[in-house]
Amino acid sequence: MNAEIRALWAKSGSRLSAADEAKYQLLLVEWAAAVAAERAEDTGTGEEAGAAGDSPRPPSTGPVLRLTRAA
Repeated sequence: MNAEIRALWAKSGSRLSAADEAKYQLLLVEWAAAVAAERAEDTGTGEEAGAAGDSPRPPSTGPVLRLTRAA
């Protein structure tokens, strides 16, 4: 996903069209979800958590992802 984000910026000359901006925002959301899934795997809070007899864990929170638009 990082490669797709970089390619989008490279082809745009640092100025995203409306369509590219929408794609960029979608890629950022997908990237953030992938990072969260990796962190859950690394910390053992993924799908395997909550086995029979275990109490469900509250969702982990992390830094807020701020989506900013290039000037």
